[in-house]
Parts: sequence; C-alpha cells; structure tokens
Amino acid sequence: MAHPKRKTSKTRRDKRRTHYKTSPATLATCSNCGATVKYHTVCGDCGFYRGKLAIEKEVTV
Repeated sequence: MAHPKRKTSKTRRDKRRTHYKTSPATLATCSNCGATVKYHTVCGDCGFYRGKLAIEKEVTV
C-alpha cells in the first residue's frame, strides 16, 4: 500500500476539496396551502403531502 512521503499542505488539500459542495435543495409549493416546502416532504403548515392529508395538525386560535 502506498504511503505519502510528505505531509499534504492545507492549501493543497483545500484546493482538491473545492468541488465538494452541495447543491441547494429543490423547493416546491404545497398544493393545498401554497407554502414553500422541500420535495418529498410533508408540508409543515397544513400537513398535506401530494394532495392528501398526511399529518393531522391542531388548529390554534
């Protein structure tokens, strides 16, 4: 197995890692209330997912 002969500098290591970034999450609008939600996620405002009630939310008045 190969072993490094020299310590990799912080600059060289960080240059290699510049492409390790995440893309922003894809957002959609809720079909029931119009709130912005992440894809494949139950709406936090109304509890609907793909047009069906997934979570019963309590109404606070």
